[in-house]
Amino acid sequence: MTEKIKIILVDDHAVVRAGFRMLLATGDTIEVISEAAKGEEAIGQYLNLKPDILVMDLSMPGIGGLETIRRIVQRDSDARILVFSVHHQAVYVNRALNAGAKGYITKNSAPEILTEALFAIMQGQNYIEQGLIKTDNSPSSQTDYHAIIVDFSPREFDVFRMLSQGKSVHKIADELCLGYKTVANYATQIRKKLQVDSLIDLALIAEDFGMMS
Repeated sequence: MTEKIKIILVDDHAVVRAGFRMLLATGDTIEVISEAAKGEEAIGQYLNLKPDILVMDLSMPGIGGLETIRRIVQRDSDARILVFSVHHQAVYVNRALNAGAKGYITKNSAPEILTEALFAIMQGQNYIEQGLIKTDNSPSSQTDYHAIIVDFSPREFDVFRMLSQGKSVHKIADELCLGYKTVANYATQIRKKLQVDSLIDLALIAEDFGMMS
Protein backbone atom coordinates (compact mmCIF):
# COMPACT_ATOMS: atom_id res chain seq x y z
CA MET A 1 0.00 0.00 0.00
CA THR A 2 1.29 3.43 -0.91
CA GLU A 3 2.30 5.53 2.10
CA LYS A 4 -0.17 8.27 2.90
CA ILE A 5 0.59 11.96 2.32
CA LYS A 6 1.04 13.50 5.76
CA ILE A 7 -0.61 16.91 6.20
CA ILE A 8 -0.65 19.63 8.85
CA LEU A 9 -3.68 21.95 8.67
CA VAL A 10 -3.21 25.56 9.74
CA ASP A 11 -6.24 27.82 10.19
CA ASP A 12 -7.39 29.94 13.11
CA HIS A 13 -10.98 28.63 12.85
CA ALA A 14 -11.56 25.20 14.39
CA VAL A 15 -14.68 24.66 12.29
CA VAL A 16 -12.70 25.26 9.09
CA ARG A 17 -10.01 22.81 10.18
CA ALA A 18 -12.69 20.23 10.96
CA GLY A 19 -14.12 20.70 7.48
CA PHE A 20 -10.68 20.24 5.90
CA ARG A 21 -10.10 17.10 7.95
CA MET A 22 -13.45 15.59 6.91
CA LEU A 23 -12.81 16.42 3.27
CA LEU A 24 -9.37 14.84 3.25
CA ALA A 25 -10.56 11.80 5.20
CA THR A 26 -12.86 10.72 2.37
CA GLY A 27 -9.93 8.98 0.67
CA ASP A 28 -7.21 6.67 1.96
CA THR A 29 -4.20 8.50 0.49
CA ILE A 30 -4.01 11.54 2.78
CA GLU A 31 -3.58 11.71 6.55
CA VAL A 32 -3.94 14.84 8.70
CA ILE A 33 -1.30 14.36 11.39
CA SER A 34 -1.78 17.66 13.24
CA GLU A 35 -3.52 21.04 13.31
CA ALA A 36 -2.45 24.56 14.26
CA ALA A 37 -4.39 27.79 14.83
CA LYS A 38 -1.62 30.29 14.09
CA GLY A 39 1.75 30.63 12.44
CA GLU A 40 3.91 30.26 15.52
CA GLU A 41 2.30 26.89 16.26
CA ALA A 42 2.63 25.84 12.63
CA ILE A 43 6.38 26.47 12.59
CA GLY A 44 6.94 24.39 15.72
CA GLN A 45 4.77 21.53 14.47
CA TYR A 46 6.39 21.57 11.05
CA LEU A 47 9.88 21.30 12.51
CA ASN A 48 8.86 18.55 14.95
CA LEU A 49 6.58 16.44 12.74
CA LYS A 50 8.11 16.97 9.29
CA PRO A 51 4.86 16.69 7.29
CA ASP A 52 4.84 16.11 3.55
CA ILE A 53 2.74 19.25 3.01
CA LEU A 54 1.58 22.15 5.16
CA VAL A 55 -1.91 23.38 4.18
CA MET A 56 -2.48 26.85 5.57
CA ASP A 57 -4.54 30.00 5.55
CA LEU A 58 -2.98 33.45 5.20
CA SER A 59 -5.17 35.51 7.54
CA MET A 60 -4.37 34.42 11.08
CA PRO A 61 -3.47 36.08 14.38
CA GLY A 62 0.17 36.38 15.37
CA ILE A 63 2.81 36.57 12.67
CA GLY A 64 0.33 35.72 9.91
CA GLY A 65 0.49 33.30 7.01
CA LEU A 66 2.99 35.05 4.77
CA GLU A 67 5.57 35.44 7.50
CA THR A 68 4.99 31.84 8.55
CA ILE A 69 5.75 30.65 5.02
CA ARG A 70 8.89 32.76 4.87
CA ARG A 71 10.21 31.46 8.22
CA ILE A 72 9.53 27.81 7.39
CA VAL A 73 11.21 28.10 4.00
CA GLN A 74 14.21 29.75 5.66
CA ARG A 75 14.56 26.66 7.84
CA ASP A 76 13.71 24.14 5.13
CA SER A 77 14.15 25.21 1.52
CA ASP A 78 12.38 22.02 0.38
CA ALA A 79 9.23 22.75 2.38
CA ARG A 80 5.97 22.06 0.55
CA ILE A 81 3.33 24.62 1.50
CA LEU A 82 -0.14 24.91 -0.03
CA VAL A 83 -2.07 28.10 0.69
CA PHE A 84 -5.82 27.60 1.10
CA SER A 85 -7.24 31.09 1.48
CA VAL A 86 -10.37 33.18 1.10
CA HIS A 87 -8.29 35.77 -0.79
CA HIS A 88 -8.40 35.32 -4.55
CA GLN A 89 -6.61 38.49 -5.65
CA ALA A 90 -3.35 38.19 -7.59
CA VAL A 91 -1.44 40.32 -5.09
CA TYR A 92 -1.99 37.64 -2.40
CA VAL A 93 -1.12 34.80 -4.76
CA ASN A 94 2.11 36.47 -5.85
CA ARG A 95 3.04 37.30 -2.26
CA ALA A 96 2.54 33.72 -1.15
CA LEU A 97 4.55 32.28 -4.04
CA ASN A 98 7.34 34.80 -3.52
CA ALA A 99 7.46 33.82 0.15
CA GLY A 100 8.00 30.20 -0.87
CA ALA A 101 4.59 28.51 -1.15
CA LYS A 102 4.31 25.75 -3.76
CA GLY A 103 0.61 26.20 -4.40
CA TYR A 104 -2.39 28.45 -3.90
CA ILE A 105 -6.10 27.62 -4.00
CA THR A 106 -9.16 29.39 -2.62
CA LYS A 107 -11.63 28.21 -0.02
CA ASN A 108 -14.50 28.43 -2.49
CA SER A 109 -12.81 26.05 -4.94
CA ALA A 110 -14.35 22.67 -5.73
CA PRO A 111 -13.46 19.96 -3.14
CA GLU A 112 -11.47 17.93 -5.65
CA ILE A 113 -9.17 20.90 -6.29
CA LEU A 114 -7.61 20.52 -2.83
CA THR A 115 -6.72 16.88 -3.44
CA GLU A 116 -5.51 17.65 -6.95
CA ALA A 117 -3.25 20.40 -5.59
CA LEU A 118 -1.80 18.12 -2.91
CA PHE A 119 -0.94 15.38 -5.40
CA ALA A 120 0.63 17.87 -7.81
CA ILE A 121 2.81 19.40 -5.09
CA MET A 122 3.91 15.95 -3.90
CA GLN A 123 5.08 15.29 -7.47
CA GLY A 124 7.29 18.37 -7.36
CA GLN A 125 4.97 20.69 -9.26
CA ASN A 126 3.62 24.09 -8.34
CA TYR A 127 -0.17 24.34 -8.33
CA ILE A 128 -2.14 27.56 -8.81
CA GLU A 129 -5.91 27.37 -9.05
CA GLN A 130 -7.00 28.26 -12.56
CA GLY A 131 -7.98 31.90 -13.03
CA LEU A 132 -6.24 33.29 -9.94
CA ILE A 133 -3.41 35.01 -11.82
CA LYS A 134 -4.72 37.12 -14.66
CA THR A 135 -3.31 39.76 -16.93
CA ASP A 136 -3.43 43.15 -15.23
CA ASN A 137 -5.71 45.46 -17.18
CA SER A 138 -5.94 48.09 -14.47
CA PRO A 139 -5.57 51.80 -15.24
CA SER A 140 -2.09 53.30 -15.27
CA SER A 141 -2.92 55.28 -12.12
CA GLN A 142 -3.27 51.94 -10.30
CA THR A 143 -0.24 50.38 -11.93
CA ASP A 144 2.06 52.70 -10.00
CA TYR A 145 0.39 51.69 -6.73
CA HIS A 146 0.64 48.05 -7.74
CA ALA A 147 4.38 48.32 -8.32
CA ILE A 148 4.83 49.93 -4.90
CA ILE A 149 2.71 47.33 -3.12
CA VAL A 150 4.48 44.44 -4.83
CA ASP A 151 7.78 45.90 -3.63
CA PHE A 152 6.64 46.06 0.02
CA SER A 153 8.54 43.90 2.46
CA PRO A 154 6.49 41.07 4.02
CA ARG A 155 6.01 43.13 7.17
CA GLU A 156 5.03 46.26 5.24
CA PHE A 157 2.46 44.28 3.29
CA ASP A 158 0.92 42.83 6.46
CA VAL A 159 0.76 46.24 8.14
CA PHE A 160 -0.67 47.85 4.99
CA ARG A 161 -3.37 45.19 4.76
CA MET A 162 -4.33 45.55 8.42
CA LEU A 163 -4.29 49.34 8.37
CA SER A 164 -6.56 49.32 5.32
CA GLN A 165 -8.97 47.13 7.29
CA GLY A 166 -9.26 49.89 9.89
CA LYS A 167 -7.17 48.25 12.60
CA SER A 168 -5.30 50.56 14.96
CA VAL A 169 -1.54 50.58 15.34
CA HIS A 170 -1.96 49.14 18.85
CA LYS A 171 -4.15 46.31 17.53
CA ILE A 172 -1.71 45.50 14.74
CA ALA A 173 1.20 45.50 17.16
CA ASP A 174 -0.64 43.00 19.37
CA GLU A 175 -1.60 40.70 16.49
CA LEU A 176 1.85 40.73 14.87
CA CYS A 177 3.69 40.56 18.21
CA LEU A 178 5.61 43.75 17.40
CA GLY A 179 6.28 46.93 19.38
CA TYR A 180 3.95 49.89 18.96
CA LYS A 181 6.77 52.12 17.70
CA THR A 182 7.84 49.50 15.16
CA VAL A 183 4.34 49.30 13.66
CA ALA A 184 4.00 53.09 13.75
CA ASN A 185 7.23 53.37 11.77
CA TYR A 186 5.95 50.85 9.22
CA ALA A 187 2.73 52.85 8.89
CA THR A 188 4.70 56.03 8.26
CA GLN A 189 6.88 54.31 5.64
CA ILE A 190 3.82 52.88 3.89
CA ARG A 191 2.04 56.24 3.69
CA LYS A 192 5.23 57.86 2.44
CA LYS A 193 5.77 55.26 -0.28
CA LEU A 194 2.15 55.50 -1.46
CA GLN A 195 2.18 59.29 -1.05
CA VAL A 196 -1.02 59.38 1.01
CA ASP A 197 -1.81 61.04 4.31
CA SER A 198 -4.75 59.16 5.77
CA LEU A 199 -5.97 55.66 6.54
CA ILE A 200 -8.97 56.34 4.33
CA ASP A 201 -6.61 56.76 1.37
CA LEU A 202 -4.95 53.45 2.23
CA ALA A 203 -8.34 51.75 2.38
CA LEU A 204 -9.31 53.16 -1.01
CA ILE A 205 -6.09 51.87 -2.58
CA ALA A 206 -6.64 48.43 -1.02
CA GLU A 207 -10.24 48.42 -2.25
CA ASP A 208 -9.10 49.27 -5.80
CA PHE A 209 -7.04 46.09 -5.76
CA GLY A 210 -9.86 43.96 -4.34
CA MET A 211 -8.10 43.47 -1.02
CA MET A 212 -11.06 44.47 1.15
CA SER A 213 -13.20 41.41 0.40
